[in-house]
Amino acid sequence: QVQLVESGGGLVQFGGSLRLSCAPSGSILSGYAMGWFRQAPGKEREFVAAISWSGTSISYADSAKGRFTISRDNAKNTMYLQMNSLKPEDTAVYYCNADVAFWRVAAKQGGNYWGQGTQVTVSS
Repeated sequence: QVQLVESGGGLVQFGGSLRLSCAPSGSILSGYAMGWFRQAPGKEREFVAAISWSGTSISYADSAKGRFTISRDNAKNTMYLQMNSLKPEDTAVYYCNADVAFWRVAAKQGGNYWGQGTQVTVSS
């Protein structure tokens, strides 16, 4: 069973930056695509960004384009989400997601494996 652990969430002011990290616990996700989703209070979970194992395929939600950057370091078995120019509407629990298929991670429903989430709060 794959367990994903997110870190890096917190409270930041409008216009600030945060970097989220995700790493599997006790396993190596060789060949897996990974991504980020988020869920704000009272809203459905939504796709944010996805990256293939090699990093050559990347997808962003429109809300993330130009402000967020997804990346991964396979040597460290870690994926990142650099979030800049944060807005109050970015406030949500951010979830790490992984699957062998990039198209699943980049789709609305996400892939097979999920982390527990990390809270991001942007104050105005």
